[in-house]
Amino acid sequence: MKRVLSLCFVAGVLFCAASLVAQTPAPASNQNLTPQQLAARAKAYQAAEIPFESVANFIKLPTGMYLGESMGVATNSKGHVFVFNRNGESSRLFEFDQNGTFVHEIGRRSYAFAMAHAVRVDAQDNIWTVDEGTNTVVKWDATDQRPSLILGRRHEAAEGLIPTAIPIPPAQHYTFNRPTDIAWDKAGNVFVSDGYNNSRAVKFDRNGRYLGEVGTRGSDPIQMNTPHSIQVDANGNVYVADRGNNRIQVFSNDLTLRALYTDVGSPWAVCITPGPHQYLYSSNSYPDSSPAAMRPVTGEIYKMELDGKVLGRFGKAGKGLGEFSTVHAMDCRNDNQMYVAEIASWRVQKLNFKGAAGQVTSTR
Repeated sequence: MKRVLSLCFVAGVLFCAASLVAQTPAPASNQNLTPQQLAARAKAYQAAEIPFESVANFIKLPTGMYLGESMGVATNSKGHVFVFNRNGESSRLFEFDQNGTFVHEIGRRSYAFAMAHAVRVDAQDNIWTVDEGTNTVVKWDATDQRPSLILGRRHEAAEGLIPTAIPIPPAQHYTFNRPTDIAWDKAGNVFVSDGYNNSRAVKFDRNGRYLGEVGTRGSDPIQMNTPHSIQVDANGNVYVADRGNNRIQVFSNDLTLRALYTDVGSPWAVCITPGPHQYLYSSNSYPDSSPAAMRPVTGEIYKMELDGKVLGRFGKAGKGLGEFSTVHAMDCRNDNQMYVAEIASWRVQKLNFKGAAGQVTSTR
C-alpha cells in the first residue's frame, strides 16, 4: 500500500512539474529587476498568454547541409517556405515545400548576397531578398526565380571602405546603407526600411522609381534608431519597427505619422496577417549578444490589433523547442500558424496556435 501511495505521489509531482514547464513563467517583479532590465521589459508584459506548440524538426535539409544564422523566413501561396540565412561564404536562400522538405537553393553565389537580413514574398509570389552587406533589395521572379528588379547597389572594393562611423553620409534616393526589410501596398508600391545607418523608410513605385521617404536618426517622433522591420496593412498604412527607440511607428501611405506604439518592448520583427480582420505581431526579441540579464525580460512575441491594442503574448527566451533565441523574422500568412527565424539558434520554427487563430485562452 505504501508503495502504491509513493508511486502516486511521484506521479503527481511529475505531473505538476510538467505543467509548470509547459507554462510561460511570470516575469520577475519590479523589486528583482535592475534599471536596465526594467527599461528592456515591455510595458505589456502582463498580457494574457496565447497557447501554441512548435513542430519538432520541421525543416529538413539534405545530409551535410545546415542552416546558419536564420535572418529571414517567408511563405508563398503554395505554402512553400523560404529561408534567408548567413551560411559559410555568404548569404544563402533555401526553398522548402509545405512539409519542410528541401526543394532547392536560389541565387547561389549571387552578387547580391553577402550578409542576409530579410526575405519576403509578395502577393504575386515573387521572392524579395534584403541584404545589408551588399545594400541591395532584389526581386526574384515567381516563375523562373531569376532577378527581375534590383534596388540599391553593392559597394565596390575600388570605392574604399564603407563609411559606418557617425556622422553617416546623407541618404541618397536610390542607394541604401544597411537596409533591413521590405513590404508592399495593394498598388505594388515598395517600402524599404533602411536601416542601420540611414534611419529611414523609403517608398518606391512598383518599377523602382523613388517616391519619398521619412526618418532621420534620433528619438523624436518620425526620427528612427534602427528601423529593423516594416509591414503594410490592407489600407496602405505603414508600420515601422523602430527597434532602438522601443516603439512601432505607424505612417499613412504617404508617410505621414499617425501613431506610436510603445507597449511591446523592442520590436525586432513585425508581421501583419492577411484576411478581413488583420492582426499585428511584434517580437520583443532576446538580443543576439545573449546578455544573461535580458533573458528574463525579453524573448516574447505580442499579438495586437492594428490600433495598437495588445491582445496577448507567447513564448520566452531560450534555445529549447518552443523557446525563442533572438527572433529576427516572422511569417504570419496563415492565421493559425507562424514561422519564426532565429539568429542565435540557427533555425526556423513552425508554430501552431492552439484554439482559433491564436485565441487568448488564459490570463496571468
